[in-house]
Amino acid sequence: MRCSIRRCFITSVGIGFLWLFTTLIVPEEMEEDQNVMAIKGQEDSYDKRKDARPLEDWQNLTFKYIKRIQQRRKTWLTVGISSVQQPDPRSLLYTLVSLFRASSKIEQKRLTVLVHLAHSDLTRLRETVLHISTLFSTQIVAGQLLLIHAPPDAYPSVDDMRKEAHHGEFSSKQNIDHALLMSFATRLSEYFLLLEDNVFCAPNFITHIHWKVNTMRSNPWVLMEFSNMGFLGKLFHSKDLPLLAHFLLLFYKEKPLDRLIPHFRTILAQKHPIICRPFLFYHRFSYHISNDTQKATPVQKKNPYVPDNPPGAIFTDMKVFGVHFPWEAYTLDESFFWTHNVSAGNHLTVILNHPANLSKVQVLTGTIVDGKYALEKGQVELGYDPEGMPQYCTSFALLGHLFEGQMNQEIFLKSMGHNVSCVKLVVKANQVGGLIIRHIYLWEQNAEDREAAQTWR
Repeated sequence: MRCSIRRCFITSVGIGFLWLFTTLIVPEEMEEDQNVMAIKGQEDSYDKRKDARPLEDWQNLTFKYIKRIQQRRKTWLTVGISSVQQPDPRSLLYTLVSLFRASSKIEQKRLTVLVHLAHSDLTRLRETVLHISTLFSTQIVAGQLLLIHAPPDAYPSVDDMRKEAHHGEFSSKQNIDHALLMSFATRLSEYFLLLEDNVFCAPNFITHIHWKVNTMRSNPWVLMEFSNMGFLGKLFHSKDLPLLAHFLLLFYKEKPLDRLIPHFRTILAQKHPIICRPFLFYHRFSYHISNDTQKATPVQKKNPYVPDNPPGAIFTDMKVFGVHFPWEAYTLDESFFWTHNVSAGNHLTVILNHPANLSKVQVLTGTIVDGKYALEKGQVELGYDPEGMPQYCTSFALLGHLFEGQMNQEIFLKSMGHNVSCVKLVVKANQVGGLIIRHIYLWEQNAEDREAAQTWR
């Protein structure tokens, strides 16, 4: 009990000190020194200034506070995330869970996660800090997770930002958010990996990146890309971050971040992109977003491209490694099930809580771009007449075979699509190596009618 109280006290002090640092100490110091911080809010501050002093002042300030809050050795890799207010507040939490879950204890010793909470709503900011500090107190106390928040006067003209936001343009603020993130990260580690706040990570991504960096030691590089989506999964040398941050601050109004980064690469004489496969990072999409406005309006027609995936349980006899679990293949986000060395007859089966009338089934395996780790030979079967506890289907009918690891099958026979209780993916041949089962998507025939009826009751 005494140990538990002591641990809670240490955690609270650590989190409280970090919160004071990010919200109180930084603004105070900035007000005391008139020459510190060049990003003061003039409308044309970075259009007219050509010297590097503003960025140097910001860096000196952040480095001073890094030393104050933590005497720490440099790690090998810093993962940097700039997070803004999302429709789904769990996006950042899911991303952090994926980061630490996909890393072994040995890998985590080489890792620092730096999150810039770039929220403008202080109430939401405090809620986010509370959620993160509750779930990741161990990582915060260990120095593996750092949270920062730049004060409002760290940004150019607030009026300009509001005008852009009103017109749906957020690239300027996004560029500055990331410039501040990179400035803070400069001395934390040898390498810097840029992620977003709505992603999930492949298992042991640190080991994969470390191996790729070692293979490139004889070839000079500026940027390596471990994803083909926007600015997600971009790897830099930390020594290049001051220049990159300065570049973003100079041209924050010119282009979005995902277009400025390739331009920066070419300026530093890397003509061609270095695309590293398999991709290690993917966006996590959320399909269910509701708010008070939606609840008050009549039911709108459902998007036919979005699957329904009625509630069910997932069973498999494939190997499970505690990184990406079988049920992740059935979620409506971008998580996936990771296994390897499957044998003919292995299966992953969705057993629905209640029989459903299905109109389409889609199964996707392998990585998104190059199809690596796809199921080479497999088929999908629909099951009926469940029995037992836990339930299992007593009869199955073949729906179709996978082609190049995928199947997108409309169900034309109503007799086959009605009262489906199981959807089973079956391996038809032994396969050595990794296997990614990304999605099992199900569409119901009368989902729209049922949703409308439930809403108007």
